[in-house]
Amino acid sequence: MQPDDLVLLTGRDHQRVTVAAQEVGLLPGTRARVEGRVLDVTDTDAVVGLADDLSTRYGGADVVISNAVARLLPEESQAERADEFIDVSNTATHTILRAFGPVLRPGGRLLVVASSLGTLGHLDPRLHHLFDGASLDQVEYAVESWRGAIHHRTAQEAGWPVWLNVPSKVAQVAAVRAVAAERRAHDLAASTLIASVCPGMVDTATSRPWFSDYSQAQTPAQAAEAVLDLVFTEHVDPALYGELVRFGKALDWHDGTPPGEQDTMVTP
Repeated sequence: MQPDDLVLLTGRDHQRVTVAAQEVGLLPGTRARVEGRVLDVTDTDAVVGLADDLSTRYGGADVVISNAVARLLPEESQAERADEFIDVSNTATHTILRAFGPVLRPGGRLLVVASSLGTLGHLDPRLHHLFDGASLDQVEYAVESWRGAIHHRTAQEAGWPVWLNVPSKVAQVAAVRAVAAERRAHDLAASTLIASVCPGMVDTATSRPWFSDYSQAQTPAQAAEAVLDLVFTEHVDPALYGELVRFGKALDWHDGTPPGEQDTMVTP
């Protein structure tokens, strides 16, 4: 990166964002200008405003990484936390795809951090038609139908799992696939990549309450390497475009099995 390049780190807490930007800016080898911005991804106007601002001031964005998550603890009610979880993981993802897709410059990268649970097979077969080959509008409709079923206590009857992370991740990946399907030919010609990414098991405050064995877990820095490999690769592999990518390989969209009722599902 060059001294006139700009890296924006965003988050909801001003102090944490400011400290993070300062720490990254002081890392050995950092040449770009690093700034922190307060941004709540559930604030649609704020996300759209940031995309518009980057388009106006800089002609667009070269790299966009969507990595927001709502922290959920095992003892908490999944249904009671559903709105916050869906707003952060899904509604915000839809907004980011709509806002930043049009301002992504040729050769750019738009990556949504998801999970290996994001393959279609992890859902009950009755729900597959909602996401398989769906447009972004259709994915959004499916997500809101799921939200409504949770509120009306009909979700399990319709086939939705108790664990929010499963349909949430499938919907994230489906949303990325929907946007990528419309842009594929143009983006590949320009070496532009849109994809979802599974970083693997990562030892964080969000995931730690759900696991007892962390012997195979990565640090956040280690997990970032596979994501950055996609950012900095010179040529886009067509086999990865629009797919859920884990450690450099695309996962089969139709793979997976629905979780049992007692399974805990925050698997990365």
